[in-house]
Amino acid sequence: QVQLVESGGGLVQPGGSLRLSCSASGSFFSINAMGWYRQAPGKQRELVAVIRRRTNYADSVKDRFTISRDSAKSTVYLQMNSLKSEDTAVYYCKAVAQPMAVGKEYDYWGQGTQVTVSS
Repeated sequence: QVQLVESGGGLVQPGGSLRLSCSASGSFFSINAMGWYRQAPGKQRELVAVIRRRTNYADSVKDRFTISRDSAKSTVYLQMNSLKSEDTAVYYCKAVAQPMAVGKEYDYWGQGTQVTVSS
């Protein structure tokens, strides 16, 4: 199993920046991909950014957000610049990982961290 813990959320003014972190722990063979999703009140959860062999971003955050991963592939970051009120949401970390002795991938989710962009 894989446990994910997010950190770095908080309150920021429009135009400001935040950096989210997500660290994975537990027993697994490999983590093949990690990403960030977000969910605002009354809306469905949406993809923000993912990283596997390449990175992929939602159109709404391109050129403002940057996803990165450490060399061990156990920690993923989301650098968020030029934040807008529309970015307000709970941000969730996701890992696609293979448990030990299991030859298929499973999705794992963190508990989420609140990001609020407001004056």
